[in-house]
Amino acid sequence: MDGNGRWAGKRRLKRFLGHQQGAEAVHFVVETASRIDLPWLTLYAFSLENNLRRPKTEVSFLMRLLSAYLTSNVQRMNDNNVRIHYVGRTHELPNEVQERMQWAAEATQQNTGTTLTLALNYGARSELVDAFKRLYAEIEQKHIRLDDITEQDIQRHLYTAHMPDPDLLIRTSGEMRISNYLLWQIAYTEIFVTNRLWPDFRGLHMLEAIEDFQRRERRYGGLSDGSESDDVTSLPANQLVNS
Repeated sequence: MDGNGRWAGKRRLKRFLGHQQGAEAVHFVVETASRIDLPWLTLYAFSLENNLRRPKTEVSFLMRLLSAYLTSNVQRMNDNNVRIHYVGRTHELPNEVQERMQWAAEATQQNTGTTLTLALNYGARSELVDAFKRLYAEIEQKHIRLDDITEQDIQRHLYTAHMPDPDLLIRTSGEMRISNYLLWQIAYTEIFVTNRLWPDFRGLHMLEAIEDFQRRERRYGGLSDGSESDDVTSLPANQLVNS
């Protein structure tokens, strides 16, 4: 969800106002996801790099903004049958933020509609490091042999083990990079890039990205439909959209 700072800068506003407007954009996108029965929506809300490289005052503001968002939106999530979940090194966040996160997760855990996942203090490389550490512990305890390790063994140790891999990655503000996001999971994900800054992003724009996605042909390393091949086939697609 890129562009909060640039949105504020274009209007000669303080950066924190851009972050506030970005939080407002989340409302529109989540409610649209709920209305169209989108099963999974994942938002890259706060990266590990943000935590390490942003000024402490900005990080502190973002943590307060997160707590305020959760406090004021649990009822709205319940009204829209949205369940909230988190991925990342969330144990490194301030205790009061972790408590508010747990409260929101418990308050929405019975909902059966869209699962909104917030990636917080998240980095894909750190996710892989954590997964490999847990896998190594299994090897040490002789629960698995080194020669028997498969991709599925790595997958089940990722933060996203309970989720399908994303079908669609939406990148706002025209950025043409992945930025250390779900590197393992997006191996076959379709990417949609928009120049629109995140604070100006609305549910309608998500629907436009989904419409574009639905026109694409996903081959997973195979050939186009109708092409002849003796030894190459396409795999079936998931029906997941991540933003």
